[in-house]
Amino acid sequence: MEFNGNHLIELGYRPAKWFKDAINYINENNLDEIQIREYLDQFKQSDIIPLHETAKDFIINIRAEHESETDNVEKVINTMKVLMKTPTLTTGALMPDACPTGPEGLIPVGGVVVAKNAIHPGFHSADICCSVMLTDFGDADPKEVLDAAHSVTHFGYGGRPRGEQMPMSQELMDAFRENYFLNDEKLISIARSHMGTQGDGNHFLFVGKSKNTGNTMLVTHHGSRAPGAALYDKGMKVANRFRQDISPETLRENAWIPFDTEEGQAYWEALQLIRTWTKENHTNIHDAVLNKLGTEKQDRYWNEHNFVFRDGDLFYHAKGATPLDDKFMPDITGPRLIPLNMSEPVLIVQGKTNGRNLGFAPHGAGRNFSRTQHKRSLAHKTIEEIFDEETQGLDIRFFSNEIDISELPSAYKSAKNVRVQIEEYGLCEVLDEVMPYGCIMAGDVGKNAPWKKKKKFRKA
Repeated sequence: MEFNGNHLIELGYRPAKWFKDAINYINENNLDEIQIREYLDQFKQSDIIPLHETAKDFIINIRAEHESETDNVEKVINTMKVLMKTPTLTTGALMPDACPTGPEGLIPVGGVVVAKNAIHPGFHSADICCSVMLTDFGDADPKEVLDAAHSVTHFGYGGRPRGEQMPMSQELMDAFRENYFLNDEKLISIARSHMGTQGDGNHFLFVGKSKNTGNTMLVTHHGSRAPGAALYDKGMKVANRFRQDISPETLRENAWIPFDTEEGQAYWEALQLIRTWTKENHTNIHDAVLNKLGTEKQDRYWNEHNFVFRDGDLFYHAKGATPLDDKFMPDITGPRLIPLNMSEPVLIVQGKTNGRNLGFAPHGAGRNFSRTQHKRSLAHKTIEEIFDEETQGLDIRFFSNEIDISELPSAYKSAKNVRVQIEEYGLCEVLDEVMPYGCIMAGDVGKNAPWKKKKKFRKA
């Protein structure tokens, strides 16, 4: 009788791509039972790793301060209950700025989860190493700093035009070429063109004054742009190949790369290189502003808040959470930064690992509603009216010259409530505040996008 796939399944093998070739080989060579088993040894599959029967415990550092927050809090707790059944996870925590990112089971913004010997690309998402950098400009005029920054930064889709690109270090390009995930000339070309860019969405360039010293501070917020997105795409594909083999019950978005594999080692290295690229990106923008003004920095510090951090065989995945513990940041140079919204101070904080925070603090103010819901709730007002009401006394600019009301203060959770809960749960200590003068954001980059404009056809 001809050997077929059902026989492989009866022998304990799970359907896989190699089935077809193996079946053909067995039939063409007329292998007997002993020969079949010897031949199939090369295709030995790992045991299936089941979901945890019950969700692993996680710490809840959030509560609804207002009726409008109730639905949001319920959703982030419910999604964590599903997420924490993922086989690799040992514990987790929710921060006061938490908000859902999709269906139940997906890690929420403001979520921290700890995985054993595993890296989950879906837990850091496409905006790998979203981060903030602060430079102290001393007694510089905040308007002059904001004007200079406006002239050198770049927001919106894509990279900088030719002739306006900021340099990517040769050392970093060489390191990209030596990494399995980043050795792609198209990706490297994109990395070069995106250097010195900040993208869109909630990314910003903020100028304000220290509450403690009165010094002018520049703060930037952005991630790894297209190079990071490309790494995320590759990482998810590899993670899902592992998921199909070892844990098919795990949600696709929660797939992981085992750290003790060649792929795991290479992905961890790639993450560190993307981290280096992102920090270099921030640095280029800050240094360009200093050079424009002909001044020198008084101080500078930086931290990511959307990344994977390692402690031995444990991998802390922070989806929008600020690392406090020095062990998470090998290049730590100062306190951490928590931006809230354009009309609120950027908090300068410090803290240590305690029983509630897993070594992390919030990363910002989060959202209670989607962008679409927020816009719908303000439909009775004009964009200009909303802008004037919410930015009074501030120098708020949109790089595209199109106001994006989904990035105005009312689009975010109450900054006051987030601060109250930071103190209530003992997450970190506020050292200083950068009081707002103004900021630059991308704005509504899609409003007049080329693909939305109707083509005009000439009559023959």
